[in-house]
Amino acid sequence: MTNELNIAANLTRTAERQPDDVAIKLDDFTLTWSQLDDATQRLATFLADQGVGVGDRVALSLPNVPAFPVVAYGVWRAGAVLVPMNPLFMGREIDYYFEDAGVKLAFGMAGEMAKAAEQKSVTFVEVGDDQLQSLLAKFEPTSDIVERDGSDTAVILYTSGTTGRPKGAELTHDNLETNQDVTARTLVEVTSDDVVMGCLPLFHVFGLTCAMAVSVSRGATLTLLPRFEPTKALEIIERDSVTVFEGVPTMYQAMLAAAAKAPEVKLASLRTCISGGSAMPVEVLRKFEERFDATILEGYGLSETSPVASFNHPNAQRKPGSIGTPIEGVEMKVADLDGNPLPVGEVGEVAVRGHNIMKGYWNKPEETAKAIRDGWFYTGDLARQDEDGFYFIVDRSKDMIIRGGYNVYPREVEEVLYEHPEIAEVAVVGVPDEHYGEEVAAFVVRTEGSNLDADAVKAFAKERVAAYKYPRHVTFIETLPKGATGKILKRELRPQ
Repeated sequence: MTNELNIAANLTRTAERQPDDVAIKLDDFTLTWSQLDDATQRLATFLADQGVGVGDRVALSLPNVPAFPVVAYGVWRAGAVLVPMNPLFMGREIDYYFEDAGVKLAFGMAGEMAKAAEQKSVTFVEVGDDQLQSLLAKFEPTSDIVERDGSDTAVILYTSGTTGRPKGAELTHDNLETNQDVTARTLVEVTSDDVVMGCLPLFHVFGLTCAMAVSVSRGATLTLLPRFEPTKALEIIERDSVTVFEGVPTMYQAMLAAAAKAPEVKLASLRTCISGGSAMPVEVLRKFEERFDATILEGYGLSETSPVASFNHPNAQRKPGSIGTPIEGVEMKVADLDGNPLPVGEVGEVAVRGHNIMKGYWNKPEETAKAIRDGWFYTGDLARQDEDGFYFIVDRSKDMIIRGGYNVYPREVEEVLYEHPEIAEVAVVGVPDEHYGEEVAAFVVRTEGSNLDADAVKAFAKERVAAYKYPRHVTFIETLPKGATGKILKRELRPQ
């Protein structure tokens, strides 16, 4: 029994079409499409043996290793709901996910997750080295794909919780299927000849949809890197002839820095690069494209939008610094506080409507009703739209600094500071101030060998932005705090 509305059907179709092509690669280890499909069939049999059925929640906590797609597609094949988790989580965080999602069974490494599972009476399956392979060998494959409706939940992806405890965004089989299809067909233009680089965590929506789901549906090879390290990433791109790289801005910045020490690195196979997760500094984009002769297409999305909402489309006008225009089947608007669309050039909240909008927040009807109004999902991001219909993210609404009654958008100040040749990375935040309410503070990572001081940073910015915008506080640090996807964690920055 094959159910075409279950996203797991994509894997079976690809395995039938190109059984012996390489599906997943991790250094010297490879899985063909037929081997990957067989492993997911055996995993579905194992889940049935464990009493996991339709709609049951199954947690998965792994870095980017071949076991991740095996478990993910096995869970979907069995009709269950995937709950991806960061493998760096500690006990309290794991407990919250287990309780909130009502997890029945969990796959992960020994350690914190095993302890949490025992305390919460969750069946724990250790996945490390050859353990999964040994387990699956005991079970017969099943060609069945449990019937699911397109509106049924496929995955619960927890948001980062910057405004409170994490909320589980319910994405349906239709959400994932349509978003990966539009991405593969109209944006990245992936085919079975491509090699996609899986640096983005697969437990995050960007990696899950745009790397894993796209590769599976199109039959492209997915080459994995369990933990991002820029020199290793450059090596893999050259070694495996990677054609499509997907990353967040900090990854591009790190690869540029690593390549500066290795002029022989060319990355000749690289065709298209995708950037998302946070705003790409224009200067970083320009330098990367010059160095490697590859196009970076910047897009925008969130867990709640499956994730892709807008994109700088290939073979069309592209505007550096812009998140592009809405993707096929999706509408966007810049809205005022009442949800009314604002005129061109005015800053307001980004709202999105279309096939990519989540079903809702898991077991949180009030939170869902606040976020989705009249079919529009209100993102909390501030943007403006230009006369050509391109959107420019100004900042997260919560990141905006109000200094003496004036709005300061951190991204604008960051863009200016990135132009300084001795600044490798920078993050701008607001800090409490008795006189102005908030003051502008910059956290700066110098380039190697630089002796840049705070006065020079202030003077550089002061020449380029209005007087109320330049940073009065400058703190030099070795590295900016980053989350699992490489996104800068501004909430952890405190000036000295």
